[in-house]
Amino acid sequence: MSTPVPAAADRPSRTHEGTGREPRRTAVLVAVLAAVLLVSMDNSILNVALKTLAEPAPVGLGADHSQLQWAVDAYTLAYAGLLLVSGLLGDRVGHKKLLVAGVALFGVSSALSAYARTPDQLTGLRAVMGVAGSLIMPATLAIISAVFPGERRTKALGIWTAVVGVAVALGPIIGGALLERFWWGSVFLVNVPIVAVALVAMVRFVPAARRSGTSEGRRMDLLGIALSGLGLLGVVYGVIRAGELNDWTGRDAGLPLAAGAVLLAAFVLWERRVAQPALDMRYFRERGFAAAATSLAVLYFALVGGTFVITFYLQSVRGYGPLLTGVCVLPLAASLIIFAPRVPRLVARFGVRAVCTSGLATMAAGLLGLAAVGRSTPIWLFEIWLFVFGTGTAHVHPPSTATVVSTLPAGESGAASAVNNTFRQVGGSLGAAVLGSVLNAAYRSRIDPAVGGLDEGLAERARGSVAATLQVAQDLAAHGHGPQSYAVAQAAYGGFLHAMRTTWLAASVVVLLTTVFVFLVMGPGPSGGAGQAVAGPADGPDQVLGTEPSA
Repeated sequence: MSTPVPAAADRPSRTHEGTGREPRRTAVLVAVLAAVLLVSMDNSILNVALKTLAEPAPVGLGADHSQLQWAVDAYTLAYAGLLLVSGLLGDRVGHKKLLVAGVALFGVSSALSAYARTPDQLTGLRAVMGVAGSLIMPATLAIISAVFPGERRTKALGIWTAVVGVAVALGPIIGGALLERFWWGSVFLVNVPIVAVALVAMVRFVPAARRSGTSEGRRMDLLGIALSGLGLLGVVYGVIRAGELNDWTGRDAGLPLAAGAVLLAAFVLWERRVAQPALDMRYFRERGFAAAATSLAVLYFALVGGTFVITFYLQSVRGYGPLLTGVCVLPLAASLIIFAPRVPRLVARFGVRAVCTSGLATMAAGLLGLAAVGRSTPIWLFEIWLFVFGTGTAHVHPPSTATVVSTLPAGESGAASAVNNTFRQVGGSLGAAVLGSVLNAAYRSRIDPAVGGLDEGLAERARGSVAATLQVAQDLAAHGHGPQSYAVAQAAYGGFLHAMRTTWLAASVVVLLTTVFVFLVMGPGPSGGAGQAVAGPADGPDQVLGTEPSA
């Protein structure tokens, strides 16, 4: 075993310069970011293909609403449920091995998804892609945490955040462009060349990190891993079903939620008792760690739950097509590209708490601005508020992620990365379900008077969404019911704008409450009160970039 080295942040700068390792670190970052781009872009590119998938064959697969929902949710369920398990396994078997396996599996399942013949086949393959994504994302953060020292780690995590934002924004644009020229399977085949390039770069440049003393020789906590995986699967499945049914207490959602919560409680109790836990619960006592993880969860709660209405607003209310809708989301990506890489300097000067709380407050301001948008609001004003919201996320994501992944020792970097990604994914799932329920309830409350005089089947169809209501209005006009058609259409526009404002206001309240929580809980220092956030992992990047053969 090698002699212990100083913590990454404490090592003299000469160890990073003049040794030839800096170009190697850059190559590692590029290879890892290719995998991040792959997973993040795929999550958003599918959304623009859902309408096409609903078309009868050969144009689409003839999928109904429930089947389309599960094509999306199957990925989320597998991805979120296995994140923590994958991170824990990575600490034991090596993150490079899981990263390469995940990227390869993602490529194969993407290619097969492009040629799925039924909605059920597509749903099954999307679940496989979710498993692959759960192997990839914790490994990317763990590798960055191991390879980059001190402040460079925070900068690398800022670039990681920017790439996630760019991928989310590029997904709809690329998807829209592909669908204008090719069939729906092209949105999956586009992943294959990225996979090929990423695999070559990973095998060539990504080091096989040596296990530190904190993980070497430890027994694998199989019961803890099983409890965490099953518990998260139950919670995420329950949240998804609650959002679909707009019912949090019924059996379909309530039972999985309750079972998942019980299993997670059992996981916590077991981890506190076992001698060699999969995840040491004591780290959650670190003020910075707990506050940073909460910040990430709320960020994605607002990002996923508060902005999914943008597609409906731009397409159904303003009448934009898929490609133009994707272009209109670019300010969100632009803000991440501009600000995320600059955040480390702000953290070094003002500390994590100041940067995180100001970022959360800026997010809330952006949401409040979006809540004031109407049907005739100049699009440039909408873009400005979207940019403000994105600016806030750019100042929350990098320091929060750095605090979470730096608190745990190097031997548990996979667990730290998995905790980071789990909080992100569960926060996003909760945002989609909770704020989706808010949107649905607010919309129905406004649309009911306008459709109350219609045939019951037609009225129920109109209550489904603003797009469904506008389709009913078109059908009424086609059958000579002009005045009634106009009334229903106007009610749809007004009802959706009311629901959209209510949703964004609800999201802004949650973000503002989190701002206060983070300010009170997180320490004022540069690490935010996380014990090892400044010192970094015990095993430095020079060990990781050693001469051990690649996996």
